[in-house]
Amino acid sequence: MMNRSFFSRNTVQIGRKVAYNQRQTFTTNAKLPILKSSVLPRSILWAVGLAGAAVGGFYLADARSAFHEYVLCPIIRASTSAEQGHKLGIFFMKYGLTPRLLDDETYDTSDVLGVDVFGTKLKSPIGLAAGLDKDGEAIESLFNCGFSYVEIGSITPEPQPGNPQPRFFRLPRDDAVINRYGFNSSGHFNVVATLKLRFEKLLQKFQRNNSPDSEIPSNAFRNGKLLAVNLGKNKFGDEVTDYVKGVERLGPYADVLVINVSSPNTPGLRDLQNELKLTSLLSTVVAERNVLQNNLLGKKPPVLVKVAPDLTEPEIESIATAAKTAKVDGIIISNTTIQRPKSTLKTTDNNLVDQTGGLSGKPLKPIALQALRHLRKYTKDSDLVLVGCGGISSGKDALEFGKAGATFIELYTAFAYKGPGLPGKIRDELIAELKKEGKTWQQIIGQDDK
Repeated sequence: MMNRSFFSRNTVQIGRKVAYNQRQTFTTNAKLPILKSSVLPRSILWAVGLAGAAVGGFYLADARSAFHEYVLCPIIRASTSAEQGHKLGIFFMKYGLTPRLLDDETYDTSDVLGVDVFGTKLKSPIGLAAGLDKDGEAIESLFNCGFSYVEIGSITPEPQPGNPQPRFFRLPRDDAVINRYGFNSSGHFNVVATLKLRFEKLLQKFQRNNSPDSEIPSNAFRNGKLLAVNLGKNKFGDEVTDYVKGVERLGPYADVLVINVSSPNTPGLRDLQNELKLTSLLSTVVAERNVLQNNLLGKKPPVLVKVAPDLTEPEIESIATAAKTAKVDGIIISNTTIQRPKSTLKTTDNNLVDQTGGLSGKPLKPIALQALRHLRKYTKDSDLVLVGCGGISSGKDALEFGKAGATFIELYTAFAYKGPGLPGKIRDELIAELKKEGKTWQQIIGQDDK
């Protein structure tokens, strides 16, 4: 019995040990295929993830990406006030956190869109109006979006805060805004410091990448592009002295200087559009430009004057006469309007529509276009360059302004609504429109009155 019991116990123990070993073997063997099979999927997932991130990053880096117009811009508008959104956009551009038109440097459009302006052949007639980058903080990002002409400002001699907030209002149903900023500016010396640092940095880069005898193309440091500086006056500044100071201080860093006498938000500013006052002011400014010695590229920047659209035809004729008498180089028409064309405005909120300030965006287009046509009538016998501005948001709009007499055009409000892809979109639309007509941009300038 003992022997049977002993053998029985041993048999049970041996059986348990064998079963245990079998379980261990089964478990170990069962794990091996799982471990081996998981290596391949994980590596594939990592590869796909990295590839997706790269493609996504490339997509978001392209200004043409629909994400910016249809996702990012609406999110910013929904989550910020108009002025907060403006500041956020400048912040992103200042630090290079914005996309670029990837084919801007490689796609040569000069045969169709090239236009001779002030001794430079612009790559395209598409420019950015003043008011967006008031202190010259986002210049490189704006050129990277595809603009051939970037105008910063308006800049006043002394820093001033502008009008009290709120002072900037969106009319999204109209793709329009109303602003009464009132020349908020960090002042001449702050902007001069910014432009000087920028110039020195880009000069060093240019010298590294080019032969010693290479000529710097412009203050844009890019072929076929120009940098303009828009000058304003302080709220209680002298109407002549403030502009003369601007020429002296900012002229060295500008390819073009713009005298802004048309903002509706600085008391008495539009009074300077009176023929006698304007002739005197512009003559003094041109004289100061003519003796400017310290332009860093050895060039004397042309002078433009920016005027309002809210002028009668006789007033526009007077401005043309003043510009020709003072021998300025061109006229920008137009600034914002104090009109509220309610027959075309879709916004019905009178508390919004009747806000004090200048209206810009799509509702401004017919007003600005009509003013341009009047101005062309009184300047086509001169060498004055006319710049069309106001409500432009498409290639067809740009073409209308060109045919009405604009050598090149500027936009701003549409860019704020549509995002960084708009210059490239307008460029492509404009090329298509011109090819339909079998003409170049240079050929259609002023076509309506030929």
